[in-house]
Amino acid sequence: MDSLSLVFSSGWASGVNAYLVVLVLGIADRVSPTGQIPDALHRWDVLGVAFFLYAMEFVADKIPFVDSTWDAISTAIRPTSGAVIGVLLAGDADTLQHAVYGVVGGGTALLSHLVKAGGRLAINSSPEPVTNIGASIAEDITVLAVVWFAIENPRAAAAVAAVLLVLGLVMLSFVARLVRRGWRRWRRPGHGLTPAPPSR
Repeated sequence: MDSLSLVFSSGWASGVNAYLVVLVLGIADRVSPTGQIPDALHRWDVLGVAFFLYAMEFVADKIPFVDSTWDAISTAIRPTSGAVIGVLLAGDADTLQHAVYGVVGGGTALLSHLVKAGGRLAINSSPEPVTNIGASIAEDITVLAVVWFAIENPRAAAAVAAVLLVLGLVMLSFVARLVRRGWRRWRRPGHGLTPAPPSR
């Protein structure tokens, strides 16, 4: 159950920032080796690539409409990362357990990614950099805290991740109108950064 709880927490976090999840898990295993985290995640080449991609996301995630473009690109990446991390955390388990962990990690990552992407579209309905920067920093801190907490207290962290996921989905249902407005602005040439021509 502890392993499955860690998969759920890391899956939720992967949907928000997959590269930071790899960094936290890998660095944690290097600082204090544990059999819970697979060795593949603490390899220097894996950490190097994760750091480079996280640095790119760190910048892109704070610019109005660029963040939504990055989210669109990440639609396949984040759930896949959640699924792969889930399978790796399954370790030497049987095929069925690998499948279950992969589905839990990938499915949770997909849901949290949709919450993140929808929230950013809502913010971008009235784009201004301060809100984007604040939202991005808050997301990174939350991912860091949840994953680090999950390493020591997987079940409690999974409960926190579940609450955050439910709250995010509820929030999206309330701001659906802003999400649609942000979606229209993002699809406009220039991603909504240029004013629409006056109507006649």
